[in-house]
Amino acid sequence: MTVKLPYWHVDAFADRPFAGNQAAVMPLEHWFDDPVLQAIGEENNFAETAFVVRDASGEADWELRWFTPTEEIRLCGHATLASGHVLLTRDGGERVTFRTRKAGVLEVARAEAGYALALPLIRTEPGEWAEAVALLGATPAEVWLSPDGYGVYLFDSEDEVRGLDPDMRGLRALGNDQFICTAPGEETDVVSRVFVPGGGVDEDSFTGSAHAALTYFWTERLGRDSFTAFQASRRGGRATCRREGDKAVLSGPCVTVVEGSFFLP
Repeated sequence: MTVKLPYWHVDAFADRPFAGNQAAVMPLEHWFDDPVLQAIGEENNFAETAFVVRDASGEADWELRWFTPTEEIRLCGHATLASGHVLLTRDGGERVTFRTRKAGVLEVARAEAGYALALPLIRTEPGEWAEAVALLGATPAEVWLSPDGYGVYLFDSEDEVRGLDPDMRGLRALGNDQFICTAPGEETDVVSRVFVPGGGVDEDSFTGSAHAALTYFWTERLGRDSFTAFQASRRGGRATCRREGDKAVLSGPCVTVVEGSFFLP
């Protein structure tokens, strides 16, 4: 018997269609087996599909999981923002919380810019990874690494970041780390590009989790608690990033592109 599931296609960190990062958001009555969720993620073929189920534990409003076309991941910012947008638009209210399996409880709240997403701050520290640097297409001025697989590669200018042409096949062989290439921006405080070929996404359009790492990195460097950011992918995406204790709060809009049904055989 075919099961009809609710489905939203949302452009997150975008104020118009065809910008920001695409996510599928699918509220479910219950969890399906993991191979089914993975097959839906592959079929949608977005960087992430977000699945939400009402949280029976009382710890949050919803449980939330994210799947790329190839694997389940531990944290995804843009699909969380998209999930908040869908649920707050559909159900009303000012904020919604999500219990995740590896990233704790996350919150999306209405904000002047659209929505504000609170993520765990990702701390990095100076390090070296010669194999990765050799594959980026240019040599960064600094490398900062996190044991959780987030690498910040600092370049001197926005032009350098925009001109990168990484060896995706080589980076893919290094694992599913995020290669976050960043520099001071020309029209925003910070510019970045993010490559995750080992996770099935050669270049991401806008990466919320990467900006949780950039929030730590740039607030330390700039000496202030907030900045504006642009991710210079083909689609592009913008956010305001603010550090609040051990949280990175990312603010930006979302646009619903498609609302419909997914038919599961």
